[in-house]
Amino acid sequence: MDALPDSDMQLRAALFATLLLVIGACELAAPRRKLKLPRVNRWLPNLAVGALNIMILRIAFPMLGLGLAYLIADSGWGLFRQLNIPFAASFVLSLLALDLLIWAQHKLFHQVSWLWRLHRMHHTDPDFDVTTAVRFHPMEAVLSMLIKSVAILLLGIEPLAFLAFEVILSSTSLFNHGNLKLPTGLDRRLRWFIVTPDMHRVHHSIVHSEQNSNFGFNLPWWDHLFGTYNDQPHGGHEHMTIGTGTFAAREEKDLAKLLVQPFKAQEPQTE
Repeated sequence: MDALPDSDMQLRAALFATLLLVIGACELAAPRRKLKLPRVNRWLPNLAVGALNIMILRIAFPMLGLGLAYLIADSGWGLFRQLNIPFAASFVLSLLALDLLIWAQHKLFHQVSWLWRLHRMHHTDPDFDVTTAVRFHPMEAVLSMLIKSVAILLLGIEPLAFLAFEVILSSTSLFNHGNLKLPTGLDRRLRWFIVTPDMHRVHHSIVHSEQNSNFGFNLPWWDHLFGTYNDQPHGGHEHMTIGTGTFAAREEKDLAKLLVQPFKAQEPQTE
């Protein structure tokens, strides 16, 4: 079976582009922070690496993710199917399992040195806006899909649940990386159900203790449950320093230099 029908791919691409434009427009209308670099210096390479990841995963690994989920569904493999869990329960459990997996994967990429080198490219962006959401090294994108594929194999993740999770993940990632100024009360209420921009921005702080908190992309519950929740940055959202302290110069912003960052020396971080 095809990994994903062309019509679904087109719908996902249209949704992604629409959200990108809407959130980008909201950033212009009500920015949370003043950006350090002109948008063109960051948007083009950030979006280029995002497009490269899509091409690699779609062309080089068409049977990972959704394609594998369909294969497993046809074969009856996986824990959820072996336990004969009803579809509705399996759908919800699949979403929760995948979200917890992504949280754990994110934390692992911060703790293991060679994985951090890959993930570091996401954090070396000296600004924080909607395009930061797609700024992931292709090797990290492939590893992430491999990890999710193992979960599909072991748990028997429902194909529809996997598709829904991927759509939700890409949408919430665009939202919580947005340079958006939400009313304080709204931010507080949303944090019970979804990771907000203010919550996730703490994770992009140069301060090591703040960078190692708020690992969630969709649900905020895991950070509360495992003690990694950090409510606010010490320096305040308007004045906190974003990034890692290196690779922040203008000349580091072209696509080729972004792709070789994992092979450059580790940098010290602020405690």
